[in-house]
Amino acid sequence: MKKLLVVTLLASLAAPAFGQINARLMRYLDISNSQITFVYGGDVWLVPKEGGQAVQLTNSPGEESYPRFSPDGSEIAYTASYNGNEDIFVVPTNGGVPTRVTYQSHADRMLDWHPDGQHLLFASPRASGTQRVRRLFLVDKQGGLPELLNVPYGEMASFSPNGNSIAYVTRLAEDRPFKRYRGGFSSDVYLYNLTDDSAVNITDSAAIDAKPIWLDDKIFFLSDQDANMRLNVWVYDLDEGSASQVTAFTDFDISYLGASDSELVFAAGGDLYRMDTAELELEQVAVDVVSDLSAELPRAEDVSGRIASMTAAPGGTRVAFEARGELFDVPAEEGFTLNLTRSSGAFDHSPAWSPDGRLIAYWSDRSGEYEIHLHGVSGGGGGR
Repeated sequence: MKKLLVVTLLASLAAPAFGQINARLMRYLDISNSQITFVYGGDVWLVPKEGGQAVQLTNSPGEESYPRFSPDGSEIAYTASYNGNEDIFVVPTNGGVPTRVTYQSHADRMLDWHPDGQHLLFASPRASGTQRVRRLFLVDKQGGLPELLNVPYGEMASFSPNGNSIAYVTRLAEDRPFKRYRGGFSSDVYLYNLTDDSAVNITDSAAIDAKPIWLDDKIFFLSDQDANMRLNVWVYDLDEGSASQVTAFTDFDISYLGASDSELVFAAGGDLYRMDTAELELEQVAVDVVSDLSAELPRAEDVSGRIASMTAAPGGTRVAFEARGELFDVPAEEGFTLNLTRSSGAFDHSPAWSPDGRLIAYWSDRSGEYEIHLHGVSGGGGGR
């Protein structure tokens, strides 16, 4: 079998140097009193909250994620893999050298600023004994030894206005590749009192309840509790002790939720929205960027270290496997290597040969949903 495999990635569409970003390409949104931040192309960007031309705040070979505005909007804390590991950094919103906050070999996820504006809440598996479970830590924004909170484990969290409690979830079910899930990995929103170490489940449903944000006497979160089983914004009223649905998107899920003291920000179906939390009125936000889009240039990529899901053909003369989201058909000893799917824009995986060796069945999300596809081999034709 060949020891080295290289796949060429091709940009599917030529893009202009100046253009409007489709909001479904924006990730990890947050909003301050005057700006919206998001991650696009692995970097942190800023745009006025009314929309307009965005400014690229970070520009590095490492990938950034989970940017969060400080309470006064003057700084952004975020996760970045600048040194081969995901750590927490802080950078002024008007630019500057990022300050590294955490130093550890485990991945740290930025969650929220403490209301005092001096401390950061993050999730990390560093004290869990396993990479699958994270615990919550509090650390000074200048760095130092993080304080492990008594919360047993948590993935996403938001401080109460006085900083004495948090709303949090213990799983990231909404980030898994399946949708409309009902089962043991569904997540609920909990409230944890940091002063007396008590907790209460405020959603307690079979649905996915995610991304909680605590604003005054209300907790906003994403949930697919409704009949359409789409992730929409819901709100839990602490005084009334009940939850109600806020948005009613039926065709697309809301993937992420950010907030300032008085507004929410999120993307749904390729559109970016902000919402006033008092009147619950939606306003669509248009964003333009200036970029050379160099990351979309065709390039060769070494995938020899990312081989997975191998399956042997009947007779054992050839092997099919997935590498970086594409399927390859390679000889067991001597012969030619085929890239079967050539689908840079899709995740193809889990191949299986037919008994006669003429077809390979596999999973792919090229249509937007996971479906089973068939691909002919040895002259058997393309995929369907």
